[in-house]
Amino acid sequence: MSVVVRSTRGWVLDARSLIDEGYSRCLRLRDNQKSHVKCRFKRQCFQILKSHYSMSASAAVDEGSTDVLQKTDKASKKRKRKHSELNQGEIDSQAFHEKIRSVVLEGTKSLVDSARSLGHLNGVTDAVKEPLPSQECSLAALCEMAKELPLVDEDEQEECVQLLVAEDGCTSHVDLFSRVTENGEDWATVVTLMGEEYVIPPHTAFLLSDFTRMRPLVHYGRRFDLIVMDPPWENKSVKRSRRYSSLPSSQLKRLPIPMLASPNCLVVTWVTNRPSHLRFVRDELYPHWGVEVVAEWLWVKFVFPLDSHHKKPYEVLVLGRCRSTADNATSSSGTSEAPVEDQRLIVSVPSALHSQKPSLSEVLKPHVGAEAKCLELFARSLQPGWTSWGNEVLQFQHTSYFTLTPADDGAEVPQGDTADKPTATAALSSPGLSSPPRRCPTTVD
Repeated sequence: MSVVVRSTRGWVLDARSLIDEGYSRCLRLRDNQKSHVKCRFKRQCFQILKSHYSMSASAAVDEGSTDVLQKTDKASKKRKRKHSELNQGEIDSQAFHEKIRSVVLEGTKSLVDSARSLGHLNGVTDAVKEPLPSQECSLAALCEMAKELPLVDEDEQEECVQLLVAEDGCTSHVDLFSRVTENGEDWATVVTLMGEEYVIPPHTAFLLSDFTRMRPLVHYGRRFDLIVMDPPWENKSVKRSRRYSSLPSSQLKRLPIPMLASPNCLVVTWVTNRPSHLRFVRDELYPHWGVEVVAEWLWVKFVFPLDSHHKKPYEVLVLGRCRSTADNATSSSGTSEAPVEDQRLIVSVPSALHSQKPSLSEVLKPHVGAEAKCLELFARSLQPGWTSWGNEVLQFQHTSYFTLTPADDGAEVPQGDTADKPTATAALSSPGLSSPPRRCPTTVD
């Protein structure tokens, strides 16, 4: 069960189950051979090794205690600088934290208590002793190298789409950098791309490129009812760790959102806890695109203390609607605009992998409809029924992040039957593609 709790406060998600839903049926192509495998995201990536949510949370909140979601085993280290020496950014962050603290505190208590009554989030899980997969990723470097290749001519734009697997089962034809790649099948596929094995979910499309090579996505000819983005925001932590290249906020205005969004498209942006970034999205970025802010949600990371001086246990999502067309227009999926409630919480155990966010497909479905066309920008993974773009779009699709085991000998690849098709059902019931993505006229099915 991927959505553990759903209430007026928000949701408790099982992030790993959300991933696994797309891989209930999987076909592996290797050395001209096909085999059926079961794919599950590695358990050690979502372990609760230490819980900061007090078991006496209910009583603590009722009595007005501020210790809920604090560390219960060790006092946090205080900063050496005095409060008077905080810079303006830190003062702004502290003010924002005080503003939303009660919402996070009371909402998380309610949601976690409900989850625990159902047998979830009941303390530290049994540890998996296997190490985490290596997070080294060379995809961004490959995108840089691909810039040396000539751009696709305008006359060739009708060939902007390619099938992941050719009719003969070959993937050597795939050009990941200048064409949108589609897996229109009802099952996930494990394929070799650029010498590495990746797990590609069903009914998905993706483009591996950076800002300079987004044209194939624009020429894809699709308008999206939901656009989710997780920009590589500039911050000191990223600079120190050098995990990935950051992007100046002003550069985000170059994203062709008006060319990708359908009328009333819901735009959702992940924002770090830096107040200047939040103000930029509200006051500059969204108005630049003709997007009106309609709500702000919070993702609460269950295992971190609420009042940590080092890192807050939440991130903000800014939700907005495109207003460039008539207010009563409908989306391309034929669904009317649904109101979005403010200050909702999404509670989940965070991934141990850097910058891996939980899927928003289930929580956003009521606001975009089950037949909506969905796009993720700056993606590091793929989702069934979605189109994804980014210079590391396949990072968490590498087989090193999955446990692959042989399926039953009697397993069969679905051939159009509608009974017992969990993968196809997941794709159709999420805000993704309701059918295999459209192909350009010259693409052969």
